[in-house]
Amino acid sequence: MAERRFSATRLPGFATIAMLAFLALYIPILTLVVYSFNSEVTMGNWGTATLDWYAKAWANADVKDATLRSLTIAGFAAVISTALATMAALGTTRRRAFKGQTFIYVMINQPLMVPEIVTAVALMILFGLIKTVTGVHGLGYLILAHAAFCIPFAYLPIRARLEGMDLTLETAAADLYASHWHTFRRVTLPILMPGVIAGAMLAFVVSLDDVVITEFVKSAGQDTLPTYMLGQMRRQLTPEINAISTGLLLVTIAMLTAFFLLTRKKD
Repeated sequence: MAERRFSATRLPGFATIAMLAFLALYIPILTLVVYSFNSEVTMGNWGTATLDWYAKAWANADVKDATLRSLTIAGFAAVISTALATMAALGTTRRRAFKGQTFIYVMINQPLMVPEIVTAVALMILFGLIKTVTGVHGLGYLILAHAAFCIPFAYLPIRARLEGMDLTLETAAADLYASHWHTFRRVTLPILMPGVIAGAMLAFVVSLDDVVITEFVKSAGQDTLPTYMLGQMRRQLTPEINAISTGLLLVTIAMLTAFFLLTRKKD
């Protein structure tokens, strides 16, 4: 008689617990989306369905400035972190195992293991010293802070793609006397590109939604969309914040869906 493999889905109550977990996760998000269409200012009352709050958010100059700043920071941070993550992934996978490889892997993924507020405080102190010594200020500090935090998020899908690649084509290119650069540009990079794009999108989403590091590193007048929303919530929670949150939610879902489609395994 064939032995049946263990599966958690066969445990009593698994489906019920899974449904309750999904409800606990998504009912608050669904509530936020629904109340973004509420005509009443207060959350306790429901008036009529309206798109006025989306129109007000779209016409708000502060929201536009914060959105543009967020997209700029996320775009530059994604490019920088993805480039560094690609080089790190190539350096840790395209060679034989060496002493200290595990330590390097741990250091690359350090932002994932250390509480984000620790990273934020450390970057704030470092950039504060640099500003004091050089007198240079600007948005570059936020971009560098986001890029440093996003490196492991870009590194993981790129490394996974490299580890799943077949080395036959690279070996064939070497047999045909292709240089290392030509092999990388003509063979490795095109095959690796889905992983690179997936890593860049994941880094972009992480940077776009970040609050803690931005709150500690930013200077006056450098609010991103999440920190602008946080400041408005401290004053009064209105459906305009719900409308902005819904917009961010849609962007994040679109990016994560594209990430899933790029990284899923094909038969």
